[in-house]
Amino acid sequence: MNSPDSSRKALGFALEKYPERVEVAPVDQLLIDSARQNARRPAYLKLAVPDELVKSLKGSRASEDIVLLVRIPKEVQERADSRIVLPGEMER
Repeated sequence: MNSPDSSRKALGFALEKYPERVEVAPVDQLLIDSARQNARRPAYLKLAVPDELVKSLKGSRASEDIVLLVRIPKEVQERADSRIVLPGEMER
C-alpha cells in the first residue's frame, strides 16, 4: 500500500508530466449512496465506477494502479480562479 506522501508525490508527477493520462471524476457525479458514521458502523460512500477500475483494484497487486480520493478545499479552488499571486504561489 502506498503511503500518503508517496501517493501525493505520484499525483504531482502525473499531473505535471502526464496530465492527459490522469482520469478525474467528481465524486458527487459517481455517488449512489452514503451514510454518516454512527455507533454501529463507519461513514461510507457507495460509488458507481467503470468495471475497468474495479478490476484494477481487485486484480493482482503487481499491476495495480493508484486510485486516490482527493479533496480540494474551497479556499484553494477559489485561489485557482484568482489573478492575484500570493507569496508562496510563485512558480520556480
